[in-house]
Amino acid sequence: MRLLLLSGLSGSGKTVALHALEDAGFFCVDNLPLSLLGALIDELRMGSHRNEGMVAVGVDVRSGREALQTVAPALQRLREHPVQVEVIFLHSSDEALLRRYHHTRRRHPLARKGLPLSEAIAMEREWLVPVASQADLVIDTSELSMHDLARTVRNRIAARRPERLSLLFQSFGFKRGAPSDSDFVFDVRCLPNPYYERGLRELTGLEPPVVSFLESHAEVQEMLNSIQRHLERWLPDFSEDHRSYLTVSIGCTGGRHRSVYLVDRLAKLWQSAENVTVSTRHRELDDNPTDAE
Repeated sequence: MRLLLLSGLSGSGKTVALHALEDAGFFCVDNLPLSLLGALIDELRMGSHRNEGMVAVGVDVRSGREALQTVAPALQRLREHPVQVEVIFLHSSDEALLRRYHHTRRRHPLARKGLPLSEAIAMEREWLVPVASQADLVIDTSELSMHDLARTVRNRIAARRPERLSLLFQSFGFKRGAPSDSDFVFDVRCLPNPYYERGLRELTGLEPPVVSFLESHAEVQEMLNSIQRHLERWLPDFSEDHRSYLTVSIGCTGGRHRSVYLVDRLAKLWQSAENVTVSTRHRELDDNPTDAE
């Protein structure tokens, strides 16, 4: 049985993620007390639900601070049985969460009389530390639209085969900051920049004129080879450490040319690797982000 424990900050997109998992065939339960996880697994094993052994449980601060502190021993008990457990944690920046609450006008679960929303969010972060520390995959939804989040959940989590490593190559622009959910970050701002070439500024690293420009410079191929050698050396160690997810982020200044090209090339190099499922994301190419609710 595959059990996904889905947690995260209120407003980070847990509802969207659970709906995506449900659409993918998971039996989903939101806000289940941790003390009932074992009983739920026993019930589902009896075969009364057609979930094909795929279960997703939403856990958040509504469980209470004391209950959240029992996450680690609860997971250990489950892993002693034939249950494959993965913890997925969603988080967002304070700015994104404040914007979403302002837009939806929903009440934060930790809001108290006279307690500002910013303090409720800070308290929630503290309460969720025991869960976040157990996460197999952390997804920063600050800049994700709800459609991007749902697609990420479907393609990277729901579709992942248990024996395969989910490897995400992600391009980004340093001018908006590096993604906080990265395992590896490579800075390629030292490479020749198509932005300053006539006719290339408005294109992306996926388009032939930019590709031709970058491939005409030996240092671009050298950077690609260097990153590839690094990943070939260390990814097997991550797999042997039973890691289920790994995110490799490539950054340039604007996140539209050099990093996009290298992510596309790396993804093609790794898509035929054994026991690896490859996906890509180009953060700065999404021109119309919509908040994940």
